[in-house]
Amino acid sequence: PTAPPPRALGPPPLGSVGAAPRAEGRPRAACPEQEECSVSADTVLTPLRAALDSCRATVQKQVCNDIGRRLTVLEDAWAQGKLSAPVRKRMSLLVQELQQQHWDAADEIHRSLMVDHVNEVSQWMVGVKRLIAETRDLPTGE
Repeated sequence: PTAPPPRALGPPPLGSVGAAPRAEGRPRAACPEQEECSVSADTVLTPLRAALDSCRATVQKQVCNDIGRRLTVLEDAWAQGKLSAPVRKRMSLLVQELQQQHWDAADEIHRSLMVDHVNEVSQWMVGVKRLIAETRDLPTGE
C-alpha cells in the first residue's frame, strides 16, 4: 500500500486516533493534494481566535467566553482525531471566507457542515456561527 489513504466519505470509525481515518470509497477531486486534506488545527484555530479577540472590545464578555469555550472544544476534537477530513477541509474554507469578509459564503459553509456532519460539529459550531455573526457586525475601518 504505497498510495495515500482514501479520503473519508463518512464519519471516522469509532476509536480512530490517526490524523487521516481510513475509509472505503474513492478519493474525491475536491482534495487533489495531500497537504490540502491534512489541514492543521492552527490553520483554522488561529484565525478564529484572532477574530474572537477583535470582537472582545464590542461584544459582551459572557458571549466571548462562550465562543472561546466552544473553540476549545473544536481544538480538542481536532487534536483527538475526531474530525473527518471533509469537516477539517470545510473548516479551512470557512476560515478563508471569514478572513476575506465573505460573510455569506462563511455562513453557507457553516450551514452545510451542520446539515452534513451534525454529529461531528454540533458541540462547537454554535460558537463558530456566533463568531461569524459578531465579526460581521464589527465596525469597519478600525
